[in-house]
Amino acid sequence: MINYDHDYEVEYEPRKISESLFEWLEIFIVSVAAVFILFSFVARIAVVEGNSMYPTLSNADKLLVRQIFYEPKQGDIVVCQSVRYGLDKPLVKRIIATAGQRVRLDKTNWKIYVNDFPIDEPYLVIGEGSMVDWEYDTDEIVIPEGHVFVMGDNRNNSLDSRFYGVGMIDERYIIGQVVYRFLPFNGFGPVK
Repeated sequence: MINYDHDYEVEYEPRKISESLFEWLEIFIVSVAAVFILFSFVARIAVVEGNSMYPTLSNADKLLVRQIFYEPKQGDIVVCQSVRYGLDKPLVKRIIATAGQRVRLDKTNWKIYVNDFPIDEPYLVIGEGSMVDWEYDTDEIVIPEGHVFVMGDNRNNSLDSRFYGVGMIDERYIIGQVVYRFLPFNGFGPVK
């Protein structure tokens, strides 16, 4: 049998307000540093401006963009910048071809050929008439080393690599791959 006849008095020392404030300040600084590192090197948030990626993405969609360890691949949706268009204006586009690949447009049938094979584009918005042609004086383009050819899914409403004002995108100016749409809530989910 256990005897509980002993009275123990525990003395608690009141915490100083300055200690509590210091702890909260420390938590805040560590949190801000973690968010800064996350959004500087790992991921970034981007906003779609315009309807060039409709129906895959819409104007004002909020996106999570993966930056770290990203290697451009055909079919990826990326946030990028063009020296010709202005480095202060990010573009959200789909990679159609990468370095060394040959691109040809069949504007009448709304087909894009990469290395003589048509690419499958179930996301494509096909408008009336022909697809807008490119501004190049050739039937076929070879993508230069270190560059990608990008287009919007809404082809006749997209300023992209078909035009001199944007041109081929230097891989160094690809901010990252769009991986997730988090706003609006009705479109919440991964982006493909």
